[in-house]
Amino acid sequence: MTAASPARLRDAGFPDDLEEAILALKRERNAVLLAHYYQEDEVQDLADFVGDSLALAQAAQKVDRDVIAFCGVHFMAETAKILNPERKVVVPDLDAGCSLADGCPPDELRAFAAEHPGAKILSYINTSAEVKAISDLICTSSNAAKMAAQFEGEPLIFAPDRHLARWVAQQANRPDLIIWPGTCVVHEQFSAKKLTELRVRHPGAEVLAHPECDEAVLELADFVASTTGIIQRAVDSPAKTLIIATEDGVFHQS
Repeated sequence: MTAASPARLRDAGFPDDLEEAILALKRERNAVLLAHYYQEDEVQDLADFVGDSLALAQAAQKVDRDVIAFCGVHFMAETAKILNPERKVVVPDLDAGCSLADGCPPDELRAFAAEHPGAKILSYINTSAEVKAISDLICTSSNAAKMAAQFEGEPLIFAPDRHLARWVAQQANRPDLIIWPGTCVVHEQFSAKKLTELRVRHPGAEVLAHPECDEAVLELADFVASTTGIIQRAVDSPAKTLIIATEDGVFHQS
């Protein structure tokens, strides 16, 4: 995204020094500013904490502020509220949604579960608070396989990302996993064909991919991990060139 010029910002009613205005408002409201890895560089630079959604909600617990300003999507702000019930939680954009959370309505998940009597529900954190409430356990991409292993011998529904679910089924040796058919629009854009073309142009590059990517992409990856895991691998990798299959906001932290 191209940054707006100062003149355009002034015409839109923004102050000349937008960064200082944001910091002044943060001080006035006694707020902590949280930014997800997927946010633009300028937003990450202003934040008190940058990270994954759960880590950010946990970081907010460690500071004494009246307001939590969460630069992310709705489910992230809901998670922050669950962990910080006495705080006011706000989001800069009320229209900021997530294809995974939006694609798994609680009523539909209940109906899906009713078709599989006796099955437990393991939900990825990228879900609404109401879906979390009807789930037996909540996981992140980094601990999803470990969580699935807790239900050994029991029928298990995994929601909402089908690509992550397939990867979890392989890692946890759960070929019987019952999968909700949701996807992430960000990670679905990566194709095996384009990835192969990039590898040809960049021989020796290491491919890092998020498990929400399509199976064909993961098969071509050298390293599959959560966003935090990808960033750490980018720091540790001996490769001089990295091909990263996830939202490009992680480049700023890498």
